Amino acid sequence: MRRWIGLAAFVVAVVGMGVLIGTSTPPGDWYAELQQPPLNPPNWLFPPVWTVLYTLIAYVGWRTRERSGRRSPQFSLWAIQMGLNFVWSPIVFSVNELGLGLLVLVTLLFCLFVFILRAWKSDRVSAFLFLPYAAWVAFATYLNAGLYVLNQAQ
Repeated sequence: MRRWIGLAAFVVAVVGMGVLIGTSTPPGDWYAELQQPPLNPPNWLFPPVWTVLYTLIAYVGWRTRERSGRRSPQFSLWAIQMGLNFVWSPIVFSVNELGLGLLVLVTLLFCLFVFILRAWKSDRVSAFLFLPYAAWVAFATYLNAGLYVLNQAQ
């Protein structure tokens, strides 16, 4: 029973923080006025995608903590990527810093690849569950890079 409560706490914390950050830092008028890169999806797509991804991220975090401990290098890497994930929206949508946002995403993507490679040896389930997340962050990196390049003068 204690394990399931731990899992539920991870899901509530991660999804809850994602919802809190998403609702407190909406794209707004500044973002709407930017030139958008090709393949930019509609804004309504982001909340459902992130809800699914945050649920997977939470499960992987819980699983990593259960298997390795909360002081393990792998769990530390999970926590670092989570912090990077959570700071991106405020940096881009509140401070309007596309360059810094791009740096955060590149760093996040690097952390995800390292996490996946390390998990591949010890916890292939977690490695697989992070693949859609890494793919989405790679796509977000493309979008952020496109916004940065197309709107440098703004």
